[in-house]
Amino acid sequence: MHVPPLDPERERAILDATLELLSEMGYDRMSVDQIAKRAKASKATIYRRWTGKPELVVDVICRRFDMDTPAAADTGSLRGDLAGVLGGLCGAVERKHGLIMGLSSTLVSHQELARTLREHMPAKDLGGVDALLERARKRGELPGPVDPGRLFGVAEALVWHRMIFLGPLFDESFVAESVDEVLLPLVRAWAQQT
Repeated sequence: MHVPPLDPERERAILDATLELLSEMGYDRMSVDQIAKRAKASKATIYRRWTGKPELVVDVICRRFDMDTPAAADTGSLRGDLAGVLGGLCGAVERKHGLIMGLSSTLVSHQELARTLREHMPAKDLGGVDALLERARKRGELPGPVDPGRLFGVAEALVWHRMIFLGPLFDESFVAESVDEVLLPLVRAWAQQT
């Protein structure tokens, strides 16, 4: 049976209410009743569009998080380009700190939500990272190709580790140390292997 889409304004109100409640009280304490009340919508309206709370939360995550990699400006050097990408990633994570922290523990304890998120998460556009690696090769900074997904995965891991275990202090020294001590040595080693 085909379910007609919601009015865009009504859908936005429901997604906004979900995001607000996630940030305020977390996944566990949030209910569809509360979302409906905050959005001034009926539960029936929500259930016509989403099968349950996990699907609604995943929709919010997929629509409201920056899924693409930060723009990779051409600074003239591989180091500068990597610092720009890592700095952009830090900024994106810092802007969504409260929601991300609330969801990170939830994704570990709620396998249904984690599975639904994995099934619906759009693929990242790594074109910017690929372009910066190609520029570095053309400048002679890298002897061979490097997988942009592998590089971005390590960059994300550094940012997540910092946020979860040390706190979201994403200053210039964090970016510089991460680039100089982790990303540059790894990228150069990977480029040697090809």
